[in-house]
Amino acid sequence: MLGHVLDERRALRLLDESDTDELYAVIEANRAHLARWMPWAQGQTLEGTRDFIRRSLRQLADNQGFQAAMIEDGAIVGELGYHRLDWENLDTSLGYWIAESAQGRGTVTLAVSALVDHAFDHYQLNRLEIRAATENARSRAIPERLGFTLEGVRRQAERLGDHYVDHAVYAMLAGEWARLRDGQPAR
Repeated sequence: MLGHVLDERRALRLLDESDTDELYAVIEANRAHLARWMPWAQGQTLEGTRDFIRRSLRQLADNQGFQAAMIEDGAIVGELGYHRLDWENLDTSLGYWIAESAQGRGTVTLAVSALVDHAFDHYQLNRLEIRAATENARSRAIPERLGFTLEGVRRQAERLGDHYVDHAVYAMLAGEWARLRDGQPAR
């Protein structure tokens, strides 16, 4: 997936080092918004953003998935991608974030749906997981809207500053996704 059109105004494209300044500017403008749920956001630097993009390019080269920019009207508004692909178990998880000003327009839902398609169609994976802080209603709405199954809660799964948050764990299986795309119930 070098690039993927979501609709007439929105697309996904692989991150490249040339995106460093623009991606960092979005992070900087949304630091307080992102830091509420993303442990990396509070201390993210320009060099840290460049390193993240370099690691994402290495991830792609190593056939371990990729990270993509969410684009709206030609500008980066967020990022999403796979965490490490588990080729032995044909499993992965994915994460995402979006600028506060770009929320509420369905961009993340479209983007995540495209990555779920890619995981099952291109990589031929069997299982995809999404984890979100239990209190992060907007993030949890994505897997719920897409028909993922809530499998449980991981208590104190992530440290955010001086406290821990629980994670809701959602999963989708390849067969369930195929049934949903065919208009049938997932199970």
